[in-house]
Amino acid sequence: MKMNPKVIRNEADYEAALARIDELVEAKLGTPEGDELDLLVTLVEMYEKAVYPIAPPDPIEAIRFRMEQMGLKQKDLIPFIGSRSKVSEVLSGQRSLSVSMMRKLHEGLGIPAEVLLKNQGSDLVPANECVEWKRFPIAEMVKRRWFSNFQGALPEAKNRAEELIGAWVRPLGPSVLQPALLRQHVRTGSESDPYALAAWRIRVTLLAIEQKLPAYHPGTITTEFLRELVCLSFLEEGPLLAREFLCKNGIHFIVEPHLPHTHLDGAAIRLPDGSPLVALTLRYDRLDNFWFTLCHELAHVALHFDEGETEAFFDDLDQAGLDAFEGDADGWATEGLIPADSWRNADLGRTPSEGKILSFARRHRIHPSIPAGRIRREKQDYKIFSKLVGNRLARKHFLS
Repeated sequence: MKMNPKVIRNEADYEAALARIDELVEAKLGTPEGDELDLLVTLVEMYEKAVYPIAPPDPIEAIRFRMEQMGLKQKDLIPFIGSRSKVSEVLSGQRSLSVSMMRKLHEGLGIPAEVLLKNQGSDLVPANECVEWKRFPIAEMVKRRWFSNFQGALPEAKNRAEELIGAWVRPLGPSVLQPALLRQHVRTGSESDPYALAAWRIRVTLLAIEQKLPAYHPGTITTEFLRELVCLSFLEEGPLLAREFLCKNGIHFIVEPHLPHTHLDGAAIRLPDGSPLVALTLRYDRLDNFWFTLCHELAHVALHFDEGETEAFFDDLDQAGLDAFEGDADGWATEGLIPADSWRNADLGRTPSEGKILSFARRHRIHPSIPAGRIRREKQDYKIFSKLVGNRLARKHFLS
């Protein structure tokens, strides 16, 4: 039965086209029936390609097929995989392909990246030639289980550092490993390890992008916003309420302990979608440190992110020698915690006492750690009023 060829949109159209092809299978070229057959075959192929795509072959099968095509022996794969034993282990399925191996096989033998990755449309992470993979704090990253699918021992993790870290950062793109492309401001000592700092930044960013928050509106953070936030310190669950308050205003909040050799208290980071992230380490488990660091990082968001001046601030608040960025953030944080007029009228800085601090905190409905911490900073005496600064009362809220 003659049919009018048309785009195949469903199974019924597909079956009808196949039936008609059976009728025309012996049609001669150059005849109307032959032309109809050619057109129907093309339409069927288009439909099958869209609805029944062929999965990419197994990577090992693809390697073996390419070896057969090119007449290669196992020893010929050594330049791409490493050693004779590694080649044997890869081909037998005892060792997985590393990112470096995939890249060399792709570039040297022309095996498609999506086949090696077993994922159509994928691509290999571009080489970061300047990255010294083993300088990342692999031991600590394994200990904290940052590589969720890795179950091996530390020596294996170090040998597979490029592969593990490349897969870990994939949601953020390979440029996150290239410091030259990052506009960041670091307030830490010269002994800070840039690889540990990069690892911590990636970790908190990955945690933040999993959060589903409302859109952030530039200009949200004002001194009034900070004071409303700081009033939550008066409540027992103040730090947790602060996290909820920030998230409801589109500001990501993450607590992640610092890595060795980073000396971090906190950071403000602009995420890939433009929303702000405030991350704290709680390196000092005190409430005065929690509230000051939180306000300091929020000040960076308010003062510097909206103008697009940089993408990240990393802060060790023990460091002196402030530049304009840090001086402005410290000033904003100080004003947000306790307005200058209130502090001046209370005269706490000149004649402080425990009773005056507690009375001031009750009157302003803030935690006493905030005025006590300010007095300690101004006098550079961290032995006084130690009972008021909330020792061991910050970290407990975020243990989970």
